[in-house]
Amino acid sequence: MSSSNLNIPNMQEEVQRLSTNWRTLLDAMPEMVFLLRDNGSVEYMNRSAKACFGFPCGEKVAASLQNVGQICSSQLTNGTTTPETCVIETLIDTTPVEYSSVPFVGYTGEKLIMLVMRNITQRKKFERELLEFNTSIETILQQKIGELQASEEMRTKLMRQVNSLKSQLGHHHYADKMVGRSRKMRELREMIHQVSGSDATILITGESGTGKELVANLVKATSSREDKAFLKINCNAINDSLLEADLFGYEKGSFTGATARKIGKFEVVNGGTIFLDEIGDISPRMQVALLRVLQNGEIIRVGGTEPVQVDVRVIAATNVDLAQAVKEKKFRLDLYYRLNIINIDIPPLRERKEDIVELVSYFVNHYRDAFKKEIDFVPKSIINRLLEHDWPGNVRELENLIQRAVLMAKGKMITESDLLFDQDPRIEQKRNETSVIDEKLGTMPLKSMVADFEAIIIRRALDKYSGNVATAAGQLNIGKTALYDKMKQHNISAKRIKDKTQA
Repeated sequence: MSSSNLNIPNMQEEVQRLSTNWRTLLDAMPEMVFLLRDNGSVEYMNRSAKACFGFPCGEKVAASLQNVGQICSSQLTNGTTTPETCVIETLIDTTPVEYSSVPFVGYTGEKLIMLVMRNITQRKKFERELLEFNTSIETILQQKIGELQASEEMRTKLMRQVNSLKSQLGHHHYADKMVGRSRKMRELREMIHQVSGSDATILITGESGTGKELVANLVKATSSREDKAFLKINCNAINDSLLEADLFGYEKGSFTGATARKIGKFEVVNGGTIFLDEIGDISPRMQVALLRVLQNGEIIRVGGTEPVQVDVRVIAATNVDLAQAVKEKKFRLDLYYRLNIINIDIPPLRERKEDIVELVSYFVNHYRDAFKKEIDFVPKSIINRLLEHDWPGNVRELENLIQRAVLMAKGKMITESDLLFDQDPRIEQKRNETSVIDEKLGTMPLKSMVADFEAIIIRRALDKYSGNVATAAGQLNIGKTALYDKMKQHNISAKRIKDKTQA
C-alpha cells in the first residue's frame, strides 16, 4: 500500500476538523450565512439564519433564496457585479434583508454561492416612521438617535436624513406667522429665506389682504439686521408734506411750528430696517427724495441743504401695478428699478385654496379663545362653501368671515346661518347703478342724468384704484384739481373709499 493511501484517514480527519471549525465560526456570527448551489437550493444555513427563517426553511423562504441564488449566479458568471462591495436589499418571503454574495468552492469541488445577510426589519420600521411623522420629523429623528445604541455610521446616516427632510419640509422661523403649506407658500418661504440675508431693497407685491406686512416681518427677522431697529410707515395714511418731514426730519425754522431740529424716521432707524407700505401712492416729490436714499444712502432734512448719510435696509410694499404706473408716467422708472431689485410677489388666496382648511382652523382657534367660545367643529358643508368662494379680499376677507362666524355661533360648531359672506362691492355697485338709471329714465332731464352718471364713473374709478385720486385722474384723462372739484360737487370722499378698500 502506498504512502498516499496511508494518509487518507488523516486527510479525512483534517477535512472533518476544518469543516467543524468553519461551521462553528459561522454559527458564532450575528449575520445570517447561507451556502447556495448554483441552482439556488440551500446547502447550508448558520445558526442566525435558522433562528430567523427556521430549519428546514419554508417553501416561500426557499423560493426567495432560490431566486436570489440564481440572480447572484448569473451576475457572478457575467461579471456584472463586484461581490466584495455590492450590498443588495431584497425580501426573503416578507422579511426585508440586505446581503452580499461571494463565490465559494465546496470540499468536493462543487461551485457554491455564499450569502452574508442581515435582517433590516428594524431599520425599515424607522424609515416608515420617518415618512409617517414628517410633520415633526426633526424631533422624532432626534429621539430615535438617542434611543439607538447603534454605530457612529448609523448616527451619521440618520442625521443626513434629518437635514434632507428639513430641507424638504421647508424653512421655519419663530417670526413666520404666515399660515399655509401649499406649493406656492413653500416657494414664497423659500424665496424669503433666500434673499433676506442680503441688504438689497425688496419690493413686496400682491393684492390687498394677502399679508404683505407678514412677509416684511419675516424678511427682517431672518436678515442680518434682526436685532436692529424696525419701523413701519404707511405712505398712504400721511399727507405728502408731513410724510417727507416724518421720514427725513426737518431743520429749525423750515416751516411754521418748526421751533427746533427734528430727525426723521430714516435717521432714527439708522443701521436697521424700514418698511414703506403703499409705496405706489407717494407723490413725485417723495419719489425723488426716496430715490436719493436708495442711490446714495443719504437724506436731506426739510429746510436743510446738507446731506445726512444713513444705513437703512428698505422693504417696500404695494398693491399697485408699478410697471403700469411707470408706463402712465405716474411713477419714476429709475425709482422703480431701485425698488424692484428683488420682487416678492404674494399669491392671492384663490390661487392657493388648498391652504383654506388650515387658515380656517387657525382663525377658529384664535377667535374661539378671544371670544371665550367652545367651538370645536366646522362641518364639511361649510368648508365646501369656503372652497367655492373666489375671495376677492384674500386672507383678510376669510379672517373677517370666520371672526363673525365664531362670534355669532350659538353652539359648538359653525352653522350655515353663521356664515355671512361679504357682498362683492363690484357686483352690488353695478346692480345699484343700473337700477338708479332705470328709475330716473323719463323722470329727469338728460343733463341731470349725465351728472349722476359722471358721479358713478368717478366712484368706480376711485374704487378700482383704492381711492388714489392721482391714479384715477390719470385714467380718466382729467387734471387732479378738476377731479377733486367734481368729487366735491358729487360729495365723493376718496378717504372713505380708501378705508373701505383696506378694511
